Amino acid sequence: MLRLAGARLLDERDLTEVHALLAIDPVASCMVAARVEVAGLDPWRLGGEVWAYDQRALRGARVDALCFAGPNLIPLGGNASALRSFADRARRRGRMCSSLVGPAEQVLGLWDELAPDWGPAREVRGDQPLLALGGTPSVVADPLVRPVRPDELERYLPAAIAMFVEEVGVDPCADDGGTSYRARVAELIAGGRAFARFEGGEVVFKAEIGAMSARVGQIQGVWVRPDRRGHGLGTTGTAAVAQRLVRGLGRTASLYVNSYNDVARAAYRKIGFSQVGQYATVLF
Repeated sequence: MLRLAGARLLDERDLTEVHALLAIDPVASCMVAARVEVAGLDPWRLGGEVWAYDQRALRGARVDALCFAGPNLIPLGGNASALRSFADRARRRGRMCSSLVGPAEQVLGLWDELAPDWGPAREVRGDQPLLALGGTPSVVADPLVRPVRPDELERYLPAAIAMFVEEVGVDPCADDGGTSYRARVAELIAGGRAFARFEGGEVVFKAEIGAMSARVGQIQGVWVRPDRRGHGLGTTGTAAVAQRLVRGLGRTASLYVNSYNDVARAAYRKIGFSQVGQYATVLF
């Protein structure tokens, strides 16, 4: 049956086309690929919906652009027509996400469409270099950075909260007393994806592997305790997590950083990360 051109909800029958599009740029698409590889396209298992835009509008035709609509709205690929169609569907669905994030051209284009209805944003971070490292880090990894154990949750959680407040600008415990955020941090620890250096029982460096697809792992939440900054802990600690991804897990290590964070960008360059794209984030 001929379908009207525009955004449509995908299902398991579309998996082959979705995987093909995600494989075009595995670093930029890591956050979506990580979910789809595990959960497929069933919205209940996925924790969101995946929409597609194809100009020929026939099921089975080549998918030109995707948009994941869940806790975050993540557009991947697409021209102005595709972004307009995603915006139309997002408006009908209502805002259920905490941010728009992904490739800058698509995020900022989608925000142009949605801003009249969803704005103003709390913050727009329009220039976030997307970095990747596929080989051994150029600096010696900190041997004291290790996976956090489940019994260390109470010691790790204050550092995770401090990082979130500093980076995002809101308290993750504000809405429900921290129940949801605590559960998310506990999940990362249980999965062996939270890393820290402890000194005197306290976290002085932390980072996590957030999204992890079959090819890429995205490092997030890099944080150094304020009184220990300027001593290289962020550089050697991040190198340890990147090394874990590349040598231990066989993935490309990736992360994105605000363009104005000169200190972090210099550290990532020293480690050996290079820019492979540009992200943007719109925070609500």
